This record gives sequence, C-alpha cells and structure tokens, in this order.
Amino acid sequence: MKLLFAAIAVALTAALASIPALASETNLDSAVFVAVHNKWRTQVGVKEELIYSPTLALRAQAWADNLMKSNQCKMRHSKPNGKYGENLYWASAMTWSDGRIDLQEVSPNKVVDSWGSEKADYDYAKNNCKSGKMCGHYTQIVWRDTKSVGCGMAVCADTREQVWVCQYQPAGNWVGRRPY
Repeated sequence: MKLLFAAIAVALTAALASIPALASETNLDSAVFVAVHNKWRTQVGVKEELIYSPTLALRAQAWADNLMKSNQCKMRHSKPNGKYGENLYWASAMTWSDGRIDLQEVSPNKVVDSWGSEKADYDYAKNNCKSGKMCGHYTQIVWRDTKSVGCGMAVCADTREQVWVCQYQPAGNWVGRRPY
C-alpha cells in the first residue's frame, strides 16, 4: 500500500511541476491584458476602463482548451449568442532550418495590439471597415458599453501553435451602433 501511495505522489508531483512551466511559457498576465485594452480605449476617449473578470477568463480558457483538443488550435468562435463578445488570436510555431519547432514568444501586449491595429481600417464617420478589411476585433476592444474582459490561451503540444481567446461583457459590435 505504501508503494502505491509513493507512486501516486511521484506522479502527482511530476504533473504539478509542469504547471508553472506552462504558465511562465505562455505569460498570461491579466493586469497586462487589462492595461493594453484600456490603452486602446483611452486613445479614442473611452473613459470607462475595463476590469478583468475571472468568470470570463475561465470561460475563455475553457474555449481555448476546447480549440486545442478538438480543433488543433485553429480558430473558431464559440457561440456566444449575444451573451458575450469574443476575440481570437492564433500564432504559429517557430520552425528552424534544422527542423526544431519552438513556441513563438507571444505576449498579451502582442495579442491585444494586433487587434487594436485594425483601428487603421475602421472609418468612424461611416461606422464600418474599409472595403476588404477587418476591424471588428478593434471595435470590440473600444466598445464603450463593454465593462469586463477575461482571456485564456492554449498551446497545441505537437505543433506548438497557440490560440488566444478574450471574451467581453457586455458584448459589443451591435449592427448600426457606434463603438464609442
């Protein structure tokens, strides 16, 4: 019996030891997510700052995990049905000439700034995106009525691809309404 408990303890210790490595590898910092979102909001005069929602973060993480397990880290929106908004980000692995595959360094700053860069393609006067361009990630970030955000990410172990998910409440991007 002692041998069984010892084996379980060793297995549990090994499993728990891998958790901090993944956390540091992914650099999922909620404070940075909020700060970068609020930077984009401030640029357009949205004074209402977002707060981080642990509930949304759990949901976003569950969706990222689902995409990792069932969709090989490829992006696919969940079905929020207006209950929350959602932005997705995908990152490939770094492939070296010797065949090594490494995790690309991606930070919350890079993720949110990539969505925010769509600002260049948003025409506020017409309240739409330039022809052939996408700007819905940006407008969700700066949506005045949105109060909270939660984010998660997952890494596909075999390909080292990443999928990042942020969810927002209340949802933004309502047709015919301006974000701010």
